[in-house]
Amino acid sequence: MEKYPSINVLGGDLELCSQAPLTGFYRDGHCNTCDQDYGSHTVCAVMTAEFLAYSKYVGNDLSTPRPELRFLGLKPGDRWCLCAARFLQAHDEGCAPKVRLEATHRSALEIVPMRVLELYRS
Repeated sequence: MEKYPSINVLGGDLELCSQAPLTGFYRDGHCNTCDQDYGSHTVCAVMTAEFLAYSKYVGNDLSTPRPELRFLGLKPGDRWCLCAARFLQAHDEGCAPKVRLEATHRSALEIVPMRVLELYRS
């Protein structure tokens, strides 16, 4: 699993998304990605109650703790490396969360246009 270069959507070094909760495909706190990251966990999103409810509704419950998976559940204000397609879907439905562009991997641009990401810049 060779990581892609850690470059953000602005062309700079990929910044930390979150260590509490620990996020990322590699669980290193960054939205790094590779060929094996089929979900493209590349968008550093700031969770909102609205988005968490939406995500649960569409089948990806991010708010319920899953101790057996060492997952404490997310709450509003938490940052999380979100799948780019889920972010775009939430945008299309009118409930996308804010985004930290400095911590969003440039690979997200293969799925989400920059103009859309900029609408949600935190």
